[in-house]
Amino acid sequence: MPFFTELFVSEIMKKPVLDPKGDELGKVKDLVIVKGEPLPKVSALIIEKKKNIFKFLWKDLNIFNKRIISANIYVEALLPYELNEKDLLLVRDILDKQIVDANGAKVVRVNDVKLQGFNSDAVLIAVDVGMRGILRRLGVERGGEDIMRIFKKHMSYNLISWNYIQTLEPKLTKISLTVPRQMVSELHPADIAEIISQISHKEGAVFFKDLDVDVAAEALSELTPETQVDIISGMETEKAADIIEMMPPDEAADILSDLPTEKAKEILESIEKEDAEDIQELLSHEEDTAGGLMTNEFIAYPPATTVRRAIDYFKKDAEEVETVYYIYITDDNEKLLGVISLRDLLLADLDSKLSDIMETKVKTVIPDADEIEVSEIVSKYNLVALPVVDTENRLLGIVAIDDIIDRISPPAAKRRRRKV
Repeated sequence: MPFFTELFVSEIMKKPVLDPKGDELGKVKDLVIVKGEPLPKVSALIIEKKKNIFKFLWKDLNIFNKRIISANIYVEALLPYELNEKDLLLVRDILDKQIVDANGAKVVRVNDVKLQGFNSDAVLIAVDVGMRGILRRLGVERGGEDIMRIFKKHMSYNLISWNYIQTLEPKLTKISLTVPRQMVSELHPADIAEIISQISHKEGAVFFKDLDVDVAAEALSELTPETQVDIISGMETEKAADIIEMMPPDEAADILSDLPTEKAKEILESIEKEDAEDIQELLSHEEDTAGGLMTNEFIAYPPATTVRRAIDYFKKDAEEVETVYYIYITDDNEKLLGVISLRDLLLADLDSKLSDIMETKVKTVIPDADEIEVSEIVSKYNLVALPVVDTENRLLGIVAIDDIIDRISPPAAKRRRRKV
């Protein structure tokens, strides 16, 4: 069956389909799409005549291009068609839908779809997400080009290959898009969060659930509290627990504090005991205090440890800790004795003990210190992390500078942590 070069779907919509004698069978209303190799393909045309809808198979077409569409069957062979949710229809289910442009890390709208001939089939090769697609559907694409020429400008094409997009709505997953999903997982967590923030909560949940657990954990930290709650609340407890477990304890505590109490308890009960205890400890503090801002993930070694051994330990321990600015020196009772910057550690003699090179005049705060006091100390002494200690100087955690910055420039909806 002849298929000439390529065309856009908008160029054949409402175009008459002729029988072998040239009589009109009906006008193109939609195209049925099925999975194909290497790309999804058109399996049938849906046509309409006098409010009656018919379907005929791709194999029954004779000519298919933007100038003429003809079939090798007559009206008697047409079968009535009733619109249903089982078929994937190009116009109904793809046009105007939101998709993820994994290359550009953004959500875009499908304004048109480009088809191309491949082994006697018509396959979907790209979507048009630009102004050209809109103008083409309105029938004024050429006029738009003329206007742009007056201003010595060129109206560029904004096409995204089908290989680089990911559908968001569940019914569109009938077309396999495994490669784009892998590409999305490789995006920066902030980019993933930006994509999720541009779509509905329902679509965001569908998009989020297919991410790898470690990627999901990082992306979740970048989302607004409301979106975090919507996503985690809608998840099965086991998967939600896997994601929460991968997060730094302070961020996990923030999210759990916003969840319904029952859901938060279910998740905590599904998390490893040690991790759950760390989170519970943080949940016991008000969020606008040093205890609420701190993380209880830090690196601390005994004073007798040599620099050589500390560096060896650090290479392993740092993999499990999100933020490392300093090495803290503590005794057997976890009392804070001193601190060493990573720079000083690397420049020190390898056989020196940590007690020989540590700074003993350490600025600290207690858990109940308010966020203003914490930020003032960090600013005054140019610190990148501030230790939080109890009344007996035992090291409980650290407040990192990025948490202070988040507090100075808070999100629109500021969390209030509650105990679970």
